Amino acid sequence: MKRVILSGGGTGGHIYPAITIARELEKLDDVEFLFVGTPNGMESRIIPKEGYKFASIPAYGLKRSLTVKNVGILMKTAASLWKARSILRHFHPDVVIGTGGYVCGPILMAAALSHIPTLIQEQNVIPGITNKILSHVVDKIALGYEAAKVRFPHPEKCVYTGNPIRPDVIEAKREESRRILGIPEGTFMVLITGGSRGARSINNAMKGVHEHFRDRDNLCLYHVTGTLDYDKIKNDLHADEEGRVGKAGRIIKYEYRMPLALAAADLIICRAGAVSLAELAARGLPAILVPYPYAAEDHQTYNARVFVAAGAAKMIVDKYLTDKELIQDITYLMGSPSTLSHMSDASKGLGRIHAGQDIAKLALELSEKRSKA
Repeated sequence: MKRVILSGGGTGGHIYPAITIARELEKLDDVEFLFVGTPNGMESRIIPKEGYKFASIPAYGLKRSLTVKNVGILMKTAASLWKARSILRHFHPDVVIGTGGYVCGPILMAAALSHIPTLIQEQNVIPGITNKILSHVVDKIALGYEAAKVRFPHPEKCVYTGNPIRPDVIEAKREESRRILGIPEGTFMVLITGGSRGARSINNAMKGVHEHFRDRDNLCLYHVTGTLDYDKIKNDLHADEEGRVGKAGRIIKYEYRMPLALAAADLIICRAGAVSLAELAARGLPAILVPYPYAAEDHQTYNARVFVAAGAAKMIVDKYLTDKELIQDITYLMGSPSTLSHMSDASKGLGRIHAGQDIAKLALELSEKRSKA
């Protein structure tokens, strides 16, 4: 039986790819897993619910600028390395995989120093600081975007795989998804989402969009506000108890069935997180992207530019986002099936639906090299 440690945390964008890779590894071999994360991060709640063993280590993120605080953080990280080495001694992994977040630092560094095969998965065009540091010591780097290769000091370690996608995103059927969500065929569905907590700028701009289209037939504005703004948006738009705004608008706090929503939609308005983009590409979904302006090194803008350059999306800078801009784009795309079709084909061209499987195979190849050694 293979033993695999996976580490990733802080956000769902780091946690769920790790789970997807684990599921793919289970299809390929007999594997025992241990997930490593922080004691109070999202991963400490999500991973046990998924049925996997979980171990925690304290971990701290370095500041991107030169600062005295980094000295203290490095001292704390040294203590985390000792805890990581203890985990390695007890579990004896054949390979250690990191999917992002500063929690990966101690366990991947300790594994590399112990000559255990290591693999990191970089989801964005602009690599995170932890992965940049780890790239000097790990064996392989799985890239979500090919353009990220030139940003690593050891490009020979890089393998372009794409970002792991949940199988249910790929498997969801449009007709069935529309039936479950109550979206009639022939209705143009725009999915609007800013993530689980929401995106305030998108939510605010959408208020004018809802007002403009509220009496429009054959249109559904399926607006997932996120938890923070739901009550305010619903009240401001005078939505009914079911969250309906006129004929076209639907206000939802949190969509647990996002694979269905992606399959049912004709157009999406969203941020430009790497995993979200991988999922919409898997569906061939045209997009209006509004990158989160405070993402580290503005990496969401670089992610979005890949889709814009391919013709799969339009990008609106967050500070320039207005209801008028969105109304104009939605109106144009509704009335231009050929443009929408071109965007869909371009989006599909960016999809890598077997990314999770390819990363799993890469990890097993590394583990086999250790077994032979």
